[in-house]
Amino acid sequence: MDFTSGGVEGSEPHNNQFYQCEENKPLLGEMSEGNNNSKLGAGPCKRSLHHCSSSGMRYKLLHEGDIQVCVVKHPRTFLSKILTSKFLRRWEPHHLTLADSTLTSATPTGYMETSLPYSSIEDLQLLSWDNAPKYCVQLSFPGGTVLLQAANSYLRDQWFHSLQWKKKIYKYRKVLNNPSRWDVALKEIRALVDMALTSPLQDESIHQAPLHIISTLLAENSNLSPQDHENIIVAIAPLLENNHPPPDLCEFFCKHCRERPRSSVVIEVFTPVVQRILKHNMDFGKCPRLRLFTQEYILALNELNGGMEVVKKFIHSMHGPTGQCPHPRVLPNLVAVCLAAIYSCYEEFINSRDNSPSLKEIRNGCQQQNDRKPPMPLRLLRPEPPTPPPATILPLSTTPSPPHEILVELERNNNSANTKRKGGPTGGDSEPNLIDCLLVSPAVNTLSIQLPAQADRVLGCFALILKMLSDYDDWRPALASLLQPIPFPKEALAHAKFTKELKYVIQRFAEDPRQEVHSCLLSVRSGKDGWFQLYSPGGVACDDDGELFASMVHILMGSCYKTKKFLLSLAENKLGPCMLLALRGNQTMVEILCLMLEYNIIENKDTQLQIISTLESTQVGLRMYEQLCDRQRELKELQRKGGPTRLTLPSKSTDADLARLLSSGSFGNLENLSLAFTNVTSACAEQLIKLPSLKQLNLWSTQFGDAGLRLLSEHLACLQVLNLCETPVTDAGLLALSSMKSLCSLNMNSTKLTADTYEDLKAKLPNLKDVDVRYTEAW
Repeated sequence: MDFTSGGVEGSEPHNNQFYQCEENKPLLGEMSEGNNNSKLGAGPCKRSLHHCSSSGMRYKLLHEGDIQVCVVKHPRTFLSKILTSKFLRRWEPHHLTLADSTLTSATPTGYMETSLPYSSIEDLQLLSWDNAPKYCVQLSFPGGTVLLQAANSYLRDQWFHSLQWKKKIYKYRKVLNNPSRWDVALKEIRALVDMALTSPLQDESIHQAPLHIISTLLAENSNLSPQDHENIIVAIAPLLENNHPPPDLCEFFCKHCRERPRSSVVIEVFTPVVQRILKHNMDFGKCPRLRLFTQEYILALNELNGGMEVVKKFIHSMHGPTGQCPHPRVLPNLVAVCLAAIYSCYEEFINSRDNSPSLKEIRNGCQQQNDRKPPMPLRLLRPEPPTPPPATILPLSTTPSPPHEILVELERNNNSANTKRKGGPTGGDSEPNLIDCLLVSPAVNTLSIQLPAQADRVLGCFALILKMLSDYDDWRPALASLLQPIPFPKEALAHAKFTKELKYVIQRFAEDPRQEVHSCLLSVRSGKDGWFQLYSPGGVACDDDGELFASMVHILMGSCYKTKKFLLSLAENKLGPCMLLALRGNQTMVEILCLMLEYNIIENKDTQLQIISTLESTQVGLRMYEQLCDRQRELKELQRKGGPTRLTLPSKSTDADLARLLSSGSFGNLENLSLAFTNVTSACAEQLIKLPSLKQLNLWSTQFGDAGLRLLSEHLACLQVLNLCETPVTDAGLLALSSMKSLCSLNMNSTKLTADTYEDLKAKLPNLKDVDVRYTEAW
C-alpha cells in the first residue's frame, strides 16, 4: 500500500501545505482536549479523544512489536459507514518498528509495503466496538486510514501513546531546527517540556529526547543573549530534576556559569542538577562534561558574595545533617571533581613538561633537563670510633665517646650503580639521599611555579574543598584511601602553596585514631612515595621542621601491628630525620630511637653510638635511655639460663601478678607456660616476649586479645603450641600469626575466627597439623 498517494510525500506542494497546516495547530492541542468522545454516525464504533488515561496508567515506550494491520483507502467522511459495515477488510500480521521518522514493517509487503512517515499522519485516535472485542488505533493520512489492532486495551493504549510520542517528537525536531524567531522557539521548548512531563510513557528517552533536541539547538546557535540563556534554562529545569543533562547541554551550562556566575539560575536551577549528579553519577570518565559542569558550578558559587562560605554550605548539604552521609557516591564524585580541577591548574606546565625532572630530581634541586647531573651519592666521613664493648647497649657507667663530627662529601660518579652505602644503619647496600644523612645542609628546592590569577583561584577553591571533606569523620576513611596513591601531578607537589593547603588534610589523617585512615599515610606499594615520605624532613612538601612527620610516626607506631618491620623501615630510610628531631627534644622520636636499641634494629656499632649520644643530649632522652638500660639489665637477668621449664599461674592471676613472678628470678629455660582461666590481658605480652625459650603457651579463657597476638608474632618465633580457646581474639590479630612459622598446634575454639582467615593461616603455616576451630565460623 502506497501511503504517499494523494500527494502526501510525493507531491511537494501538498506536503508543504499539510505541514504548514499542522504547524499552525498547537502541537499539544490533541493532548489538551477534554475527555470527549464523539460518535461517528449511528454505528456502534466509538472514537476516543481521551489520550491520557484518567486512571493514571503508565506504559513503556514501544520501539517495535507485533500487531494486526488493516488499511482502508476512502474519503474520511465515509469512515463511519465502513467501520460499521457487516464485513470488515482483511487484517495482516506485521512486526512494526517505530523509527525516528517513519513507521516501518519488518516484512514490507501488503499493506505495509512502504513505510508510513509520521509527517503524513493527520490524526491519531483510539477506536473500540461495543459488539466485538477489538481494540484499534486509527492513523489517518491523506486518502486513507491505517487501523492497528492490539490484543487488549492495554496494548492498544501503549501503541497509541508510543505512536503519538514518536509523531510529536519528530515534529519538534523539525520545528526547533534552526528557528528564525527565538520567542516562538521558547514557546515550543516549553510545550516540548510539558509534553514530556505529562506523557504517560515511562522510559529514559522520554526526558532525554527533549534534552537532546534542545542541546542540539543550543549548540547550533551560540550567539544567544544572556536573557535567552536564562529563559531556556528555566524552561527545561523540570526535565533536569530526574535526568543528567547531555554533554552539549553541559557545555551550555558551563558557559553560563563562567559568564554569569551571580545569576539566580545558578542557585535556583543548577543546584538540584549538580546535587543529582554528585549523588547518582557512577563514572565521570563516561561523561567528563558532567564533571566539568560540576566544577564550573562550584566556581560560580565561589564568586558569590559569601565566597567559600557558600561552597561550604553546599558541601554540607551534600553530606547531610547526620553523622553519616546517606549517598555513597557523593564523596568519590567530589574528589574526582577536585582532582581534575587541580590538575587543570598545572596543565600548562604539564603539557610543556617535555622530559621534565622526576620527583627525585626535584628533591635534589634539579629543575631543568640541562641542569641535570649524574647522581651525587652522599658519604658520611667519620674518624674510626673506638671499639665498643660487646654489650648491645652501653652501660651508663661507661662514658661514651664524644659525638663524632659528621662531614658530608658529595661524590660525582657517572656510574651511580657502583656507589654503595657503607656503614648504614642496617648494613644494606642502597644509595642514600639527603634526608638519610641527618639533613646536613639539605638543598631541597621546589619548582618555580607562578600560576595565572584564575588558576590560582581555582587551586585555592578546590584545595579548600579537600580540607572541608577531611573534616567529616565518616568521609575521612574513604578520602584517605582515594588520596593514598597521591593522585596529583608532580608540579602540584612541588608547588609550596598547594602542599601547604594540603597539609591540613594530611594532618587530619595523622590525628585520626582509626587504622584504616592513618595507614593510608604510607605508600600503596614499596618503591613508591607516600604522604609519609613527602611530608618528612627533606621531602618536597615538608615546611615545618618535621612536626607533621613526628605526629605521623606517633600514630603509626601506636597501631602498627608490624612494629618491628616499621622500625626497620624507619632505620633504613628515615634514621636521619628521627635523630635530628630527637636531638631537638621530640619525645616521639626519642621513643623511636629507644625502641630501635631495645629491639636491636641497629646493627652498626657506630650508628648505635650516635643514637646513644643523641639520647643523652636531652633530658627526656637521657631519662628514657636510663629506663631502657634498667629494662635491659632486668631482661638479661630474666633470660639467664636456669629456672623451671614448666609454669602454671593460679586462676584469677592478673598481669601484675605475672610481671611480679617473672621479675623474681631467671626463667631462661621456661618452655611451657599456662595462663588458662586467669585474668591476664594483652598487656602481659610485654612480659611474655622476654621468654626466649617459650614453646607452649596456654591462654584458654583469658582476656588476651589482638594487640597481644601482634606483639607475640613479632618476638616469639619459636612458639610451637598456642591455645586461644574462648579468648576475644578476632581476624585482625589471628592474621598476625601467619609469621609464626614454627606453630604446629593452634586452638581457636570459640573465637571470632572466620573461614577466610582460617584458609589464609593454613596456607601460610606449613607446620600446622593440629587445629581446633570448633564453634567458629570456620567450623
